[in-house]
Amino acid sequence: MNAEYYKSLAMELGVYQLRNFSISFLSSLLGTENASVKLDSSSSGASVVAIDNKIEQAMDLVKSHLMYAVREEVEVLKEQIKELVERNSQLEQENNLLKTLASPEQLAQFQAQLQTTGCSPPVSQSGQSTQPTPPNGGSSA
Repeated sequence: MNAEYYKSLAMELGVYQLRNFSISFLSSLLGTENASVKLDSSSSGASVVAIDNKIEQAMDLVKSHLMYAVREEVEVLKEQIKELVERNSQLEQENNLLKTLASPEQLAQFQAQLQTTGCSPPVSQSGQSTQPTPPNGGSSA
């Protein structure tokens, strides 16, 4: 999930919605005195430019609001990620402690339970299965 993608998507949505406003509604929204704006051939080029400028200002306002909302959401997500990383680290430490305190019989029983439920054994960070090794250093079978 790329934040840049969501920012772009939000901008496109804002621009799409802004473009679909009627000219009269946009004029009244931006505080134009005359709610009915004529765009026929008798309209001066200056009024069209003025409308374009107001539309541009409105789009900039939408953009700034969207950017603010995206920044807030990014901060919330960063905090959640930080908390999850801390929780994951805590659980890994707890798991390692439990493995060191467990007897070989308990580990064997745990492995048997994993096999009957169809779960795969935990994988260490090196990518290898964390199968218990017998205390005499032999291979487990």
